[in-house]
Amino acid sequence: MLKYLSVAALGLTLAVPAWAEDVAIKFTLDWKIQGVHSWFYLAKEKGYFAEAGLDVTIDQGEGSAATVSRIMSGAYDAGFGDMNAIIQNAATKPDEAPVMVYQIYNQPPFAVLTKTGGPVESLASLEGLKVGAPPGSASTKLFPALATAAGIDADKVELISVKSNLQEQMLIQDQVSASLVFNVTSYLNILGIGMDPDKDFTWYPYGASGLDIYSNGVMVSPKLLAEIARLPFLWRRQREELKSQYAPHPDPEQRERLEDFESSYLRLQEALASLLKGLRNQEAESRISQDSSSSAASSGDSSAASRRQSVRQSIEILDSFDEEWRRLLDPERPGRVPDEFQE
Repeated sequence: MLKYLSVAALGLTLAVPAWAEDVAIKFTLDWKIQGVHSWFYLAKEKGYFAEAGLDVTIDQGEGSAATVSRIMSGAYDAGFGDMNAIIQNAATKPDEAPVMVYQIYNQPPFAVLTKTGGPVESLASLEGLKVGAPPGSASTKLFPALATAAGIDADKVELISVKSNLQEQMLIQDQVSASLVFNVTSYLNILGIGMDPDKDFTWYPYGASGLDIYSNGVMVSPKLLAEIARLPFLWRRQREELKSQYAPHPDPEQRERLEDFESSYLRLQEALASLLKGLRNQEAESRISQDSSSSAASSGDSSAASRRQSVRQSIEILDSFDEEWRRLLDPERPGRVPDEFQE
């Protein structure tokens, strides 16, 4: 998964000259610092963000779904969180919902966790039992969809609001019969208390239980996306200003700055091409999956359709962005600078 480093998701803002002022980005994780967040910290510690002109502040999170709320509140510019929470918010507040720019988890990390030998022998046996459900977790928000896909009555399951850091303890103490967990987090928590996650517990992954969905990735706010969209026109204006300022005979340092500014275009094009390729592959995989599926639950169909629409919209946005950049190199291309991008 390292090749899918989400650093590339922010790559659209990376293509700025090395000597330009750094772009400040407030970034929220989905939960407390864990191994799955290592690539963000690796990029910061290795200086990849700084090299690319980004001043990134990384904060711990409160849940995959809470990432979306944090960005929508304006407190954060970007974050690592759940695609499904974006879709849910986009249905009611389309202009405020974040945009997923780089999908990382192509299988949901959500699972129903039970004790081996306990009262839960299948998802169907959850009916009539108490299930721990953290309120800020995407696993909780998606449980009704899981229930529909698995053919169980969600209204007959008693969801108990619990703190995420108490999920495993409450299950072990039989305060709940199952818990809705984030598998990476719970697996490590179970190891930490000296139990065997594979022998002492039974896992019912959402993805293997009929809910075919994507999950976490890097998302950005509409405001940040709009600023990214303005980059081509700011780049062109600043390039012309530099040429005018240094004309007609730039010294070696000025020439280096001009070359760096020109190469910033190529860096952006590479990052943009990588993002578009990934999204188009994702869209193609979705079509293949749709064609090969003979039947699916109605909720699954709805979720898949929303996901395909989100990917298609992202492709259209980036295609438009790519087209504007290409116009910079070929003034004869049709079209002009949109009014909203002009100073």
